[in-house]
Amino acid sequence: MARFSTYETLKKHLSNPDGSLPFYRMAFAGVIAGAVGGVAGTPADIVLVRLQNDGSLPVEQRRNYKNAFDGVFRIAREDGVQGLFKGAVPNVSRAMLMTAAQLCSYDAFKDLLLGSGYFKEGLPLHFSASFLAGFVATTITSPFDVVKTRIMNAGPGSPYKNLLQALVLIAKEEGPLALYKGWTPSFVRMAPQTILTFIFLEQFRNIYWDRTAKANKVRYE
Repeated sequence: MARFSTYETLKKHLSNPDGSLPFYRMAFAGVIAGAVGGVAGTPADIVLVRLQNDGSLPVEQRRNYKNAFDGVFRIAREDGVQGLFKGAVPNVSRAMLMTAAQLCSYDAFKDLLLGSGYFKEGLPLHFSASFLAGFVATTITSPFDVVKTRIMNAGPGSPYKNLLQALVLIAKEEGPLALYKGWTPSFVRMAPQTILTFIFLEQFRNIYWDRTAKANKVRYE
């Protein structure tokens, strides 16, 4: 909600008087919206990563969070409030890239498909544009997903000092392709999420504009 509302608001403010929006302004709106969403979602993301990875740790190293809320409270109590934002830099960086890639590529693919003459406004257009946007977003954010997960899950003595150092270290020790480990399951997750998100978003937009048009018509009459 944070990134979509920020993105749509910035698009309105950055649009030209005729309603058009250059791609670089669209990308800027996506980057800022991603940063807002990344900050808002980091605490929950840390708990998610740790809950998923807990079973792979030795018994004595497991955190054993009872649920997501218990995880948030325990991190704040044991590590301080700053502990809730561990890995915020790679998480926000990833969110900035993902939002710019996902939202901007969706709008760009939508315009491209409409211009091809083979599509018109409707479900096939929304499905196709969102599927392509999911592919782009997964590919661009995969290295940051790998780094984010390792930093968030690392305990004391972590070899990862910051985002850039972690990217270089992983690529150097494990090869560049290590930054794309898990691309397929990420795409399997990202594609349906992207498709459903934009399909529902377009339906909500249609409902909103229909109601707005009807309300304006009644008011003017």
